[in-house]
Amino acid sequence: MSSDVRTAPPGALAPGKLGTFDIVFFVVSAAAPLTVAVSSSPLAFLVGGIGAPGAMLASGLVLILFAVGFTAMSRYVRNTGAFYAYAAAGLGKPVGVGVAFITIVSYAFLCICFYALLGFFANLTFAHLFGIDVHWAVWSVVSVCVIGLLGYRRIDVGAKVLAVLLTAEVTILLVISIAIIVQHGTAIVPAAAASFDPRNVFFASGASALFVFGFGAFLGFEGTVIYAEEAKQPRRTVPRATYIAIAFLAVFYAFTFFTLTVAFGVDGIMALAQSEDFEQMMFIAGGNALGAWAGVVMEILVVTSFFACTLAFHNACSRYLFSLGRERLLPERLARTHPRMHSPHVASLTLTTLSLVAILVAAVSGADPFLGVGLWCYAIGVAGLVFSQGVAAVSVVGFFWKDRRGHGVWQVIVAPILGAIGLLSAFAVIATHFDLVSGVQGPINGVMLACVPVVFLGGVAVAIVMRRRSPERYAALTQSVTVIADDRTEQ
Repeated sequence: MSSDVRTAPPGALAPGKLGTFDIVFFVVSAAAPLTVAVSSSPLAFLVGGIGAPGAMLASGLVLILFAVGFTAMSRYVRNTGAFYAYAAAGLGKPVGVGVAFITIVSYAFLCICFYALLGFFANLTFAHLFGIDVHWAVWSVVSVCVIGLLGYRRIDVGAKVLAVLLTAEVTILLVISIAIIVQHGTAIVPAAAASFDPRNVFFASGASALFVFGFGAFLGFEGTVIYAEEAKQPRRTVPRATYIAIAFLAVFYAFTFFTLTVAFGVDGIMALAQSEDFEQMMFIAGGNALGAWAGVVMEILVVTSFFACTLAFHNACSRYLFSLGRERLLPERLARTHPRMHSPHVASLTLTTLSLVAILVAAVSGADPFLGVGLWCYAIGVAGLVFSQGVAAVSVVGFFWKDRRGHGVWQVIVAPILGAIGLLSAFAVIATHFDLVSGVQGPINGVMLACVPVVFLGGVAVAIVMRRRSPERYAALTQSVTVIADDRTEQ
């Protein structure tokens, strides 16, 4: 199929616009590596212990196991509503609709979360560096408008923006990490022995907490299959992008966390984590290694990192809205694409409007952008998305159970089962340690966590009712999913 967007039929997304690394930029940007290094690493060391670097590698390994079957299935089922398509094909339409609902709700909550956090950090950065002190909501509203404009345009425009922003944040972390290794080379061996010792990763008192932050750091990796309809040669591009993204994030996170241990020493990092300055851990390490300018650069790049992250989630959520509109599970208007750019512009504008209203309501009500809107929305989004990943892993097994379609048993049965066990265990850990994610104590955690099963079961109920009352509409579900009988066939 031609990569020229003018060849796309009306109502279709622009085909052939994204290469492997375009998709990688979307996925890694959604994970926001700089914000993970700055905000999650101190908390991981504080509540989980010295095994934080090892937990990042272990989390990545579980996701690689999931990706083995996930990418094999991508050869046969391609749809921008990725988890919906996978669950419907592997476990049945009701489960598929339930997964679709919880995934889109999770993405929407994460979008609102990152808009709020973007405004919060932009306010801090501009006030500190430039003396410009305006309300956080102003920065959030500006971001909603800019990201909405980028989401309205062709997908490759957003990919170019993400490429620049992601390169900048990865570069500063690598420069700091390498400088630390050069300055503290003799500390590498004891730091490695402590960081990757299985006793400190899997059997420490804070091991469960480590994996709460570990799996949360990979949010959005499933975005590789979301862009399958817009990818060049998706049979090769999607699996390649998935493996590159997960492997890069696992190694990058582990290396960055490890260099913090090298910088402060095994005892020093734990002492700093338990001090009042623990939130400044990465900034202190950067300042010690490179000078004060590194801290200034990171302050700026934290803001751009949140911008890149929010843009990536906006694009992913827009495509889910588009997919569900196409399936008539949501208003069909959402399935309209721009006549020239073939972007899901109606879905993008709808999400932009929803995000704008949420930010304005939060601002008027006086909600705290970090401890309130940010963490609460993040907690719901993380729990929902990890749950959806676990169900998707089970659906891979269901899809290949009776017919492996020429694939080995390891690729489509054993590895997906191990991945599913890991992801569902991760959801259980998140659910039982929900206060670490939400930042609050008490019954409110139960209310927020209940959103996951309630929305999922609500979606299942919608499908069951549709099957009884409107069998024609039910039969039409998943018909927009591209199912390919021969994996050598390219759409």
